[in-house]
Amino acid sequence: MNTRLQHAQPYAVGLFRIVTGLLFASHGAASLFGVLGGAHGGGTVAAGAWPGWYAAAIQLVAGVLVLLGLGTRSAAFVASGSMAYAYFTVHQPDALWPLQNGGEASAMFCWAFLLLVFTGPGALAVDGLFASRPAASAGRRDESRTDTVTA
Repeated sequence: MNTRLQHAQPYAVGLFRIVTGLLFASHGAASLFGVLGGAHGGGTVAAGAWPGWYAAAIQLVAGVLVLLGLGTRSAAFVASGSMAYAYFTVHQPDALWPLQNGGEASAMFCWAFLLLVFTGPGALAVDGLFASRPAASAGRRDESRTDTVTA
């Protein structure tokens, strides 16, 4: 059973990344374009308004990058930091606990993206298309070197 779970782990991380990126990008699209109910129950965030418009832009761009698995660790790092900033500047001054201050989504996104910084994109990522070829050829070169070395 444990072996099956180990083999499925990259796919579970990949699906986690896809869902998290999609949800995050949806928040950004709602705020910037008024889709999916818009920002705060309707409408859009005014262009250039601090911090709402910039947060929405980060949500949309980082969310799409994480969803695709393109530059996942960097995008997740920026997204995690933006959610930490949102939590501590917008939510935490109202009350200590996320349940009391409405910051559950910010806290969860912050920690979810921080996890992706450390785990990487998992399976089904665009990053994997670029990383697999050079790593495979480098591995072959290393194997050929060890075959020719004699003690």
